[in-house]
Formats: sequence, structure tokens, C-alpha cells
Amino acid sequence: MRRTNRGLRNGSARLLEERYELADKPSNIQMSGGRKYVQTGVRVRLPGGMTWEKLSLMTPADIRKQNAFPQGFLPLPHVKHETGGMVFPQFEIDEIDTQEHRFLQRFDVDFDLPDHLLPEFPPPIFLQMRPELGDVSQGKVVTTKNFFKLFNGIITPVQMEGLRLLLTPFPQEEFNQTDDRKVAEPQFGVACLDCHTNFHSNGAFHLNPDTRPQDRRFRLDTVSLRGLFNQQIHGSKRSLRSVEDFTEFEQRTAYFNGDHISADKKGSHQPNRTNQVSLMAQMQNMIDFPPAPKLDSTGKLDRGKASRLELAGEKVFQGKGRCAECHGGPGFLDHQMHDLHLERFYTAEVINGQNNEAAGPIKTFTLRGIKDSPPYLHDGRLLTLEDTVEFFNVVLQLKLTTEEKQGLVAYLLVL
Repeated sequence: MRRTNRGLRNGSARLLEERYELADKPSNIQMSGGRKYVQTGVRVRLPGGMTWEKLSLMTPADIRKQNAFPQGFLPLPHVKHETGGMVFPQFEIDEIDTQEHRFLQRFDVDFDLPDHLLPEFPPPIFLQMRPELGDVSQGKVVTTKNFFKLFNGIITPVQMEGLRLLLTPFPQEEFNQTDDRKVAEPQFGVACLDCHTNFHSNGAFHLNPDTRPQDRRFRLDTVSLRGLFNQQIHGSKRSLRSVEDFTEFEQRTAYFNGDHISADKKGSHQPNRTNQVSLMAQMQNMIDFPPAPKLDSTGKLDRGKASRLELAGEKVFQGKGRCAECHGGPGFLDHQMHDLHLERFYTAEVINGQNNEAAGPIKTFTLRGIKDSPPYLHDGRLLTLEDTVEFFNVVLQLKLTTEEKQGLVAYLLVL
């Protein structure tokens, strides 16, 4: 293992401490692979003298006037917002270095969130056409070194080639062979599954490439590829209409932060739609959600298996909580874009290089397997499910009771 060149934090540690309680507080609920416990409790810090009950009863105008919107509910800046780019957690950096001798450590910046607030590593892999196999990862991070051994005889040759391409590193804005890079040594680049480890997420983030100017761009957390076959739009803000479109977009635009000139200089990979993109898409469409034994075939709780608290949470989810208005059906999403208009609650300002003006509409993400995918919201600003429930209770003016919020969290944990 080579020694890590620790980068500059640029005030991100202080910002996180001001916004959140970052302590390791695991629950007794395991993530789907059984390798990590879900973190528990509200982590967003409230302004002095404020309570969640009091805040939930205030109007958006009063919250804004009194500057009472919690800092942890504000957009979360990139750890180095002016520069941006992909940033990987240390456990992913170490694993790729061990297996492939390819170093993903930037010399200018470190990952900011603590490991215990991120998804389990490595995450399990479930195949939607082979549910009887369970986790096919065998507890390993799938890379170019082991993918054939792990998947031979399980997937088709077409899917195997798609998997190979998803694991193959290609030049990227910060990780390439030119002098304009953010790694010490020249390298081939990054692979799709460097962020989407085992087709899930490792918590890696970057800046989205489609909003200008730079200070208006928002941090984008890596989403899970589980259940991709069930989605009709892709990308948090761009409404791409197929997995193939998304795959092409990632390889050129996202990899190079929307700068096509830089992409040409650094050696962008533009995969062929027929012979490469379609194969990559087919493999991505193989990935299923983790098992949810308390749900029936329609996505409803099995009353013979669910607890009283979970059933109460489902009732809140379907009714007073308004969750099902966007997260409906067995896939728990509506294939739409929604604008929460958070600018109602705070006065825009520049924080750590990010001008947190109105973000506009963001797509609905699925809630299936949500306990495996912290942190939450598109930029990872909400660290726990409890934070997420408090956020929507305030933003949607739901006025949920303590018991209703507890039930909603219990319900989300079984999805």
C-alpha cells in the first residue's frame, strides 16, 4: 500500500462540524450485505434555541426572516468547489490501488465525510434475472482483476463485455496522463464502477456538469445503479431518457465536467452506441434491488411480517407524509422532476465557494433499498434517514408528530 498524499481540506471539516453531529452512532439494523450497521439519529444541528417541533410550525417566510433554516438543510458544497471534480473515499482508493495499482488519491483535496456515514463496502450485487443466487459479489469489490472469475457462467457474453467496459478506466478531467491533472502520477483514468462500486455507490461525489457558472454548480452524490431497469429518466437534473443516453453522457460530459475542449485534449473515450454502449447498458439493467422480505409483489407491506410501527409508518408514507406522491408504486419513484423551491427558506449566499441559489427541479430517486444509500438528497446533505424525515417535515410543512416520524423511519428501513 503506497502512502497517501493527504490533500487540503479548505475548511470543509469545519463546515461539516458546524452543520452536523458526525459521531459514529450505529443502529441495530444492518445494510443488505450484513457488513455495516445503519447510522441512526438526527445529525443536522439546529440554530440556538430552536427545536424541531417549533421549526416545523413556522412558515417558510418566518424561517427565512429569522435565519432559522438549519445549515445542514442548505446545499452542501463540494469539498473544493472552485475546482470541483471527482473525489473518492479512502477505502475505494485503497482497494483500487491494491487490486489494480491505479491511484485515485487527488493531491489537492481529501474526501470529507467520515466512513461510518457512507454505504457499506463492498456492497452486495443482486441480479434481477438470477434472484436465487443472492449476492454474487462473494464479498469482493469487482474489478478488472476478478470480474470474469466472479461472473463466468452467470451472465451472457454480451453482458460480460459490458461489464468489462464498465470496469475499464478511461481519461477523466482530474485523472489522466496530461500535466493538467489532480493526481501525482499519470494514469489511464477512472472507470464507471470506481464510483458505482459493485453497481451501487461508495459515496464518491463530483460537481454536476450542466449548470453554469461554476459557483452555481451543485455537488452530486453517486447514486446506486440498483433497479436501473425500472427507471425511465436518468441523471439527477438532465432527464436523459435511456440508460444508453446516460452511459454516453457520463463518458464524455460528466467525466470532463461539461468541458468538451478539455475532453478532447485529455483523450475522451466516446464509446460506440451499437458495439459498446448497448452492452454496457444491458449489464447495468441486470442489477436488482436488495431483497425486501416484508414487501409483497405490489410494494406494500405484508401485514403478517411487518411490525405495528412499520405499518404505522406505511400509513404516514401513503397519507400525511405525502411521500407516495413522488415515490409511488413497487419502484417507489414517479419518473418525474420536482422543484422543492428551497429558496423560500433562506437567503442565498456563497458558502465554501458555492452560491446556493435556487437549484431547480431534481428527479425523484427510488426509495427501494434506501437504508443502503447514505447520505441522502442529490448532494448528500442529509446524513441519515432521520435527517431526511425532518427535512421533508419542514420543507413540505407536514407537521408530523414524533411517533409519525419514528414510524416513517421504521418503514423506510424495510424497503
